[in-house]
Amino acid sequence: MSVDTLQYLLGMAGTVAFAVTGVLAVTPRGIDFFGACVLGLITAIGGGTIRDLILGVPVFWAADLNYIWVALAASFVAFLTERLLTRREIHRTMLYLDALGVSMFAIQAAQKVMWLDFGMPIAPILLGVLTAIGGGLLRDVLAGQPTLLKRRELYAIPVTCGCILYVLLLTWLPAYAVLIGVVCSLLILCLRGSAIYWDLHVPLWLTTQSRHTETKKPKDPRSQ
Repeated sequence: MSVDTLQYLLGMAGTVAFAVTGVLAVTPRGIDFFGACVLGLITAIGGGTIRDLILGVPVFWAADLNYIWVALAASFVAFLTERLLTRREIHRTMLYLDALGVSMFAIQAAQKVMWLDFGMPIAPILLGVLTAIGGGLLRDVLAGQPTLLKRRELYAIPVTCGCILYVLLLTWLPAYAVLIGVVCSLLILCLRGSAIYWDLHVPLWLTTQSRHTETKKPKDPRSQ
């Protein structure tokens, strides 16, 4: 398998996964078929579109409309089948599919940036993370729900670790580009999947939540 083929497969897999999460994010609230497909499409292509605009290259889906058709097809299937799932099942399914999507898009984006020799060595990591979480952020904002990035879940950290490892390994061992890409994608997927399964979170001392939480004062018994 060539690096080009791997990049294409990663992109298509991420497109399907993200399109489905876009639909699942809003169907429990009630939405028509057209709205579901639009949100699925935006979720699927949003991160990659932002990446290509930053890179100053033709937007990926304009050069290959298969990304659009695949995203719409995945959205259509998700719209038809979501009624078979409970609300809890929809939430869990969306999280795991989101993990699959970010693992695919992160490495695909890092590969593309490295080939273009853009902003080495930091840009492949930054744009890998941006591409991976960009579609999900758009999805959550449009769906009117808190974004995964604002929660204490291990979300961006696994993606960042995978992108850093990919850039380092590809710099040292360029002959194993395909193997490195597969391994790093699986690493991100396993880390994010583990965080979902075991409900792992960022420690409180690494967040600002504890500093803004007011200590409740005991009530004055005389006021009762």
